[in-house]
Amino acid sequence: MTSLLLRNVRPMAGANCDILVKNGKIAGLGRFEPEPGMAVEDGGGAIAIPGLIDAHTHLDKTTWGMPWHVNNRAAVLRGRIDFEREHRTEIGIDPHRQSMRHAIGLAAHGASHIRSHVDIDTTHGLSMVEGVWKTREKLAGIIDIEIVAFPQSGVMVMPGTVELLDEALRQGCEVLGGIDPCGIDRDPKGQLDALFALAVKHGRPIDIHLHEVGDLGAFTMELMFERIRANGMQGKVAISHAFALGMNDYLRVGRLIEELAALDVAILTTGAPSATVPSIMRLKEAGIRVGGGCDGIRDTWGPWGQPDMLDRAKVIGMKNGLRSDNDLAHLLSVVSQGGADVMRIEGYGIAEGCNADFTLLTGETLAHAVVDVAPRPLVVKGGRVVARQGKAVVDMP
Repeated sequence: MTSLLLRNVRPMAGANCDILVKNGKIAGLGRFEPEPGMAVEDGGGAIAIPGLIDAHTHLDKTTWGMPWHVNNRAAVLRGRIDFEREHRTEIGIDPHRQSMRHAIGLAAHGASHIRSHVDIDTTHGLSMVEGVWKTREKLAGIIDIEIVAFPQSGVMVMPGTVELLDEALRQGCEVLGGIDPCGIDRDPKGQLDALFALAVKHGRPIDIHLHEVGDLGAFTMELMFERIRANGMQGKVAISHAFALGMNDYLRVGRLIEELAALDVAILTTGAPSATVPSIMRLKEAGIRVGGGCDGIRDTWGPWGQPDMLDRAKVIGMKNGLRSDNDLAHLLSVVSQGGADVMRIEGYGIAEGCNADFTLLTGETLAHAVVDVAPRPLVVKGGRVVARQGKAVVDMP
């Protein structure tokens, strides 16, 4: 752990001060003189916030830095899943190399933590997870990576997947994933019973992709609520995407939100432009933990996305129709503090005693910083500078 004096910054767009870092922790905010041998940086009056957090992404999928992937396939979920599983090896998507590129890009743009869903299926076994584990080890001290054991191809329709998930959790995956119990497995009881049993066995939280819309998605949520209560997993479940919460039925959505709040179920949104999405402001009013993520970027599913949580904040904000400065400041919180709340990150913040994980932003106010989406002047992880002006101190492979 290193020590650092960061001068001339505005924590959370407040008053100008210095941030003193010792042994990887924030030792104070105020005015300080450097100790002998201490590194000193001038923040240039920039805004300082805790590190951005990508709480929903897929590090093992991107084609970033590879030859352009020609995609003329129909945008059908099952077809996308099957094509990727069957062709990723011949395309050359090495999970370690590509996850390095994705994760370094996030770090360069101010992220300090990632929650990545990593595919596990009977075709590739745990090879994708092993590749991302290697990336996590290589980037220790640059960015923290939490891995979700993710059965993207399904659970009940792919016999042998439950055993692979069991082994992945035994080996150290921090979170158990799932996907569309009705739409993918066509057996919501079977999938949810299997997943909750594994989560209880290993003492792991759950994060389930739920693309199911309307009443079907609401039905799946209700089945999840039943199992959360039965297994005492309040506060240990997240729903990613949760497109059903964007359906045009205000009262039905309201009842679902009441249950989410009562059971402390977190929501992770990517602001998917082509889908109905949850209202982050309505979830805020209900006191629900909400984080954001860039999802897959430039992969076999589609060409869009950047490894940058401010770019994703812009997408989420536009999809939610946010315009006021207060709402934009909350949007920034979703891609920072919100992700920390969902992932239960300890020591997160920009106050004395917190981990020295922070990024500098351009702009006059928090709202301005979100809209500006300019290169981050400086990124600090554990008290060490890991990126300057949008370029990480480590090179992409």
